[in-house]
Amino acid sequence: MHSKIIDFSKYSSFKIGGSFEVALLDETLHNPNDYYLIGACNNILMGNNPPPLMILSKKYDYIRIENNTLKIGAATPSGKVASFCKRNNIANFEFLSHLPGKLGGLVYMNAGLKEFEIFNNLLNVTLLSGQRTKAQIEFGYRFTNINEPILEAAFTLKYGFDAQKVENFKKMRANQPSTPSAGSCFKNPPNDYAGRLIETVGLKGIKKGDMCFSNQHANFLVNMGEGKFEDALYLIREAQRRVKDEFGITLEEEIIILEKGLTKI
Repeated sequence: MHSKIIDFSKYSSFKIGGSFEVALLDETLHNPNDYYLIGACNNILMGNNPPPLMILSKKYDYIRIENNTLKIGAATPSGKVASFCKRNNIANFEFLSHLPGKLGGLVYMNAGLKEFEIFNNLLNVTLLSGQRTKAQIEFGYRFTNINEPILEAAFTLKYGFDAQKVENFKKMRANQPSTPSAGSCFKNPPNDYAGRLIETVGLKGIKKGDMCFSNQHANFLVNMGEGKFEDALYLIREAQRRVKDEFGITLEEEIIILEKGLTKI
């Protein structure tokens, strides 16, 4: 088995976590179902005692045009996809220029901005167990029922890159903090906004240690310096408790918390 040590205080977008051995998913890895697959760690809060971890090897970092189809390896960074599409005048991937992550993680959570989602132009995915078409996958807002590693995704190929869309997506992200975070902390509940609810219950700008619900956007839990996992988890649970008590709404986490034995709310 090939592996490497990753320091998650440097690797993850949250800048939280220790150094852990991470297995490389390639031909040498046996029993991959015993591991949790991570990507670029843009939406992960790494705990002190995470499950066994694995990451795709470089062989899954590629972009190819085959038979009028765009095929992208799951380890390919979103910025690389956006640049390829701009360079080759390919449409419908402009939003990836402002959506960090790797292709597999974006597909796994059906990532997007507003109505622009990765599943809009998806044809099929290649998993460890084989290929599944879009029709064979349950998906919705920041959700899919995929429960195994994604190796590749294929998309409809359409030409006509739109630079104006890139500018529009940039404006959408203008109100989001640049301080280390994992993006939106909670999914928006139906007909409401998680940020509004967090602000209404008095948690906008509230700190625990160096963790804080951002003054710029309340649904962003940010690391102001030396943030700790315990403080981040405290604020997440406190937001869920207060919103549930005041509005009867259960805030569902959009970030992924990796810690053994943790009970999900």
